[in-house]
Amino acid sequence: MRKLFILSIILFCFTSSKAQTLSEQIQTFKQEQESLEQKLIITTNELDSLKLLKIIEDLNIVGLPKSDFKDQIITHSAMILGYAEEFEQARWVTHIITPDIVQTSFGRSNDFREDDKVSTGSSKQEDYFLVDTLENGKLEYDGFGYDRGHLAPSADFRWSEKALSESFLYSNMSPQKAEFNRDIWAHLEDALRGYVIKNNTPLYVVTLPILSQDLPKIERGVNKVAIPKQYVKIAIDLKNNRGIAFLLPNASSTSLLTSFTTSIDEIEKLTQIDFFPSLEDELENKLELMTDGKEWIPSDEQQDVEPIAVMSLPKGYFNTNQAKYKVGNNKNVTICGTVVSTKLSGKGNIFINLDRAFPNQVFTVSIFANNVKNFPYKPEEYLKGKTICVTGKVSEFNGTPSMSIENGKSIFLYEKEEE
Repeated sequence: MRKLFILSIILFCFTSSKAQTLSEQIQTFKQEQESLEQKLIITTNELDSLKLLKIIEDLNIVGLPKSDFKDQIITHSAMILGYAEEFEQARWVTHIITPDIVQTSFGRSNDFREDDKVSTGSSKQEDYFLVDTLENGKLEYDGFGYDRGHLAPSADFRWSEKALSESFLYSNMSPQKAEFNRDIWAHLEDALRGYVIKNNTPLYVVTLPILSQDLPKIERGVNKVAIPKQYVKIAIDLKNNRGIAFLLPNASSTSLLTSFTTSIDEIEKLTQIDFFPSLEDELENKLELMTDGKEWIPSDEQQDVEPIAVMSLPKGYFNTNQAKYKVGNNKNVTICGTVVSTKLSGKGNIFINLDRAFPNQVFTVSIFANNVKNFPYKPEEYLKGKTICVTGKVSEFNGTPSMSIENGKSIFLYEKEEE
């Protein structure tokens, strides 16, 4: 009995000692983990700081925009701008979209604020809208009709908290119409980020409003900010030796991005600004003459075409942009466009998209399986790439104007008359 008692005590002590050792080990590992996490944070911050310094260094290597304008040159963490005091906005903003944009570590901060680096004072909130606090504590906004449009877009900096925050400085803002800022302009910004991800290469980007003395101003604003009629984005890819410029009106648009492309050389003539002046002359000249925008837009848009000009169509014929106005009128109409994509479904149905391919389709022709026999050809093969006119009633399917046809008599090839 005594031996059993002693054995029990020894076993208890051994178990307690082992349990204590495991607890100590767990605590040690927790401390080591916390230390490693802290080191990772410090290392990440140091790496981000080095990346930001490299961006500014690289921007200076290719050369800042050069002109005779007496603008204040301001350097921030990941962008450099030339502030034009008389227009109360930047004449240009240059930055680099790096492959780091795949690391969207930080969400949109929306910390709009004045730029203290602008010696004469930058534009500010009261140049775009007023805010009053009502008796019930709610805020009432009195807008002046324009968005605070980013020149260098915030989404290009979401890998760096500091750079992202600085993108909301008012020196990086310009008055843009909402239907422009939130649609075609945003689409262009998305396209350039997509280019960087697809090609795994940095892009040197210069964004600028076209400024001139005759521009209207936001009269209700404190600083009377000028309202540009046009905006430009210039991009060069030094890995693949490509360059492009997009010149867009400050207005709503349903046009393809490629319809706004021009050469950097043309923008230099328009603005009297020399872009990328430090590049070797032969390379600079090559990049600045390029105008082909196909490589710069998303892959699913590269086969898209502009709608047929309304004025070139016969009376009573309509293009794909006009199709949406014919939805539900229960009358036969004729819609014309170019077949850019077709699909034969597993059930034998055929879908034909005019002018814009799936998933950006603007007008779709449907031929259901039981009607395919009424066509003397395979529509999904024969019609692809051809410009056609289709007659029938326009309905809507998943938000897209559509037309269902039953036989080949509803389609004919369209040839523009010689002028």
